[in-house]
Amino acid sequence: MIVSIIVAIGENNAIGKNNRLLWHLPADLRHFKNVTSGHTIIMGRKTFDSVGKPLPNRRNIVVTRQDIKIEGCEVVKSIDEAIALCKGEGEAFIGGGAEIYRQAMAKTDRIYLTIVHKVFDADTFFPEINFSEWVETAHEDHQPDEKNKLPYSFITLERA
Repeated sequence: MIVSIIVAIGENNAIGKNNRLLWHLPADLRHFKNVTSGHTIIMGRKTFDSVGKPLPNRRNIVVTRQDIKIEGCEVVKSIDEAIALCKGEGEAFIGGGAEIYRQAMAKTDRIYLTIVHKVFDADTFFPEINFSEWVETAHEDHQPDEKNKLPYSFITLERA
């Protein structure tokens, strides 16, 4: 099974502030949906809370230390437990937040990285990527347009 991270970051690795995204890029939301549909998405409870509901057409696993039930989701205590539940699947996705990304980085085979080409004021950051451990296998640059006001790039990295 391939364990993949999917994330959008600013040029300073920013991913959020006050448990909210820092930008509105419909193209990135569409990219996220296209890449993850039909697969499992693993996320932390705070990320789930910011989304507000299970993501459709995906198996949703929420990692939390809390003893809670979330309708439409499987709830587990650790990233290892979440990944173990996905055994036998072709690919499972880690969808945030920062602590879940940090815990999953060493277990990850692929990163679907959107870089939003701006430095953001943020309180939540993606862990530093050691690019010597990764090979870039896809790269698409996009300029701003009427719906997507910031330049961005879709990059796929595979563990070297």
